[in-house]
Amino acid sequence: MNPDASSDLHRFDRRSLQAMPWKNGGGVTREIVCQPPGAGLDAFDWRVSIAHIASDGPFSRFEGVDRVITLLEGAGVQLSSSDGAVAHRLATPWQPFAFAGEVAIDSRLLGGPCDDFNVMTRRERCRASVSVLYGDVGQALPSSPAGLLMSLQGAWQLCGAETVALAPDQGLWWEAGAGRFGPWRLTADGPQAALIAVLIQEV
Repeated sequence: MNPDASSDLHRFDRRSLQAMPWKNGGGVTREIVCQPPGAGLDAFDWRVSIAHIASDGPFSRFEGVDRVITLLEGAGVQLSSSDGAVAHRLATPWQPFAFAGEVAIDSRLLGGPCDDFNVMTRRERCRASVSVLYGDVGQALPSSPAGLLMSLQGAWQLCGAETVALAPDQGLWWEAGAGRFGPWRLTADGPQAALIAVLIQEV
């Protein structure tokens, strides 16, 4: 991370994200980042968003896309496909679950609406590593050409060439071509803190 790299870090606050309908119209999503800019849902390399699921129904299908979904709040959903490729109870917060975007998946709410963190990558172009880090131990992340970090709980300090502070529901992302950001040294205000990390690598 060079001294001027902060201009290439894009800050965001979850509470300020604009809501838009799902691709299939069955729910609402709040997009954090879609790369390259202006690519749209059929041509992105990678995309990160937060979805609000308020009713049972099918997930949108994305051919050639790998997906990772993480429950943020709520009782969660049962994910299932008719061919048996997916049968997963997404009921534990902050545990990422990966599946292929072209699989036809139905979701059934387990107890009221829920919010989910979604990462999608075009399989032929890039891949994502999604993990949740906790504040009870010192944490570090390697450098990555693109990625996103968001505080789920607690306050975090992200230390590279400079220090970036994140309050709960705040995050940052960086895009390919802006330089490899990191390595990051991460510290939190207590053991209850949690942060979700998405590192994007080209294939």
